[in-house]
Amino acid sequence: MTRAETYSLTIPTKAKRLHLRTLWISDIHLGTKDCRADELLAFLDAVSVKHLYIVGDLIDLWSMQRKLYWHSSHNRVIQKLLDLANSGTRVTYIPGNHDEAMRNYQGMLFGGIPVEQSVIHTTAAGKRLLILHGDAFDGTISCARWLTHLGSWTYDRLLVLNRWFNTLRRHLGLRYWSLAGAIKRNINKAVSYIEGFEQAAVMEAKARGVHGIVCGHIHHPTIKQIDGITYCNDGDWVESCSALSETMGGQLQLIYWKNGQLLMQPTDETMTARAA
Repeated sequence: MTRAETYSLTIPTKAKRLHLRTLWISDIHLGTKDCRADELLAFLDAVSVKHLYIVGDLIDLWSMQRKLYWHSSHNRVIQKLLDLANSGTRVTYIPGNHDEAMRNYQGMLFGGIPVEQSVIHTTAAGKRLLILHGDAFDGTISCARWLTHLGSWTYDRLLVLNRWFNTLRRHLGLRYWSLAGAIKRNINKAVSYIEGFEQAAVMEAKARGVHGIVCGHIHHPTIKQIDGITYCNDGDWVESCSALSETMGGQLQLIYWKNGQLLMQPTDETMTARAA
């Protein structure tokens, strides 16, 4: 995907919300200073969705064990999810590694929201998608120990640097730009990890006999075809402010929330997935 292919769709009022069949969000990391809770709330107000999947790391219990932080906007995110579940949206919560304690409640309901380890979603086009957080693939990737260390300590430091960097950009009148994301994209080990993660996800999808797989975990939004499998990662709400969506007709698209606008990015892969 290239930024040149992105087009914007402004949603000024709730009456003009974007109507979607399905939405996947993950890696929100409530309980951290880097969580983009206000942006997520604005995004959720701009869409109307039949089924919402929370694909892990809703609450960062790891970070909260080190240092307690909880902004009022984080309460509003939880309340928003509960309100959606109580107003007709089917909300499914799949815990990740940062909120893995919630995996002990698999099969239970919280405010009408079921907790599941993994689920299979069938699109309007009849394609079966396996949905899971993705941290289980760390053990199958040779550089997983490095990434785990990055995620638990080094990555946190990158985000602190990212926060100061973007504070300076705001003072200069410049828009948000992810320094942490740029560093990840240009470190050879990070690139190798992402490729290994994608291959492990595809192997799992093949083993489960599904057409595709939706993950979070690595904060790297993408849709692509790999060995006949549709691989999707919905990104995060720390850097990317991204989600994966399914249109009423069954097309998969990435959506970004940038500067008060929905940015939708259809790709050749999504068109192939719809037609296959």
